[in-house]
Amino acid sequence: MILLVNGSEKKQHTRLITAMHKQRAEVFHNRLKWDVNVTDGMEIDEFDSLNPLYLLCVDEMTGHLRGSLRLLPTTGRNMLRDVFGSTLLGDDIVESATIWESSRFSKENAAETPERGCLISRVTGELLAGAYEVGLLAGLTQIVSVFDARMIRILRSGGTPPVIIGTPQRIGICMTYAGLFDVTEEILQNIRKASGIKGSVLESQSTRRLFAA
Repeated sequence: MILLVNGSEKKQHTRLITAMHKQRAEVFHNRLKWDVNVTDGMEIDEFDSLNPLYLLCVDEMTGHLRGSLRLLPTTGRNMLRDVFGSTLLGDDIVESATIWESSRFSKENAAETPERGCLISRVTGELLAGAYEVGLLAGLTQIVSVFDARMIRILRSGGTPPVIIGTPQRIGICMTYAGLFDVTEEILQNIRKASGIKGSVLESQSTRRLFAA
């Protein structure tokens, strides 16, 4: 299940938000060796203060956080432009009201293995499907993201291959890429098929709250 949490609602979900920041520290500092700030075991950056939308993958039985990602509009400050701008060519800028940035894609180690008959893990599928569901509800045309080389294989297996933009660069122990993803119903269905997901992954109450007319 994907719980949607606005940055302004973090205090209402302290346990999950704390778990998210600790998981991000494990992924980006410990595993990928990116130059990120870690305090008290938590990775928190300047973009967490910009009221992003967090997608939290929560185990419905235990309430345990399994993974997360963060969405920000590209019309304001974002990681691609303000941190990873060197990956872009010349004066290229990705900025549109219909393009949001996905960043800090994280998941626990136990969430790596796909279930039998699936191409990507359930947690990966829920996070990707959740981002696409949000994109379709918000009227987005594309999502942009910076990701490590290993994710390219996973994204292709999930039926959502990126269009690589700019120039790859080494960050930490891996090559890092910037890519654009078209937001379409067809790709959402590809993700569901690859991960064995049936129907929406979004928690209904948070979805109604965020996208109420």
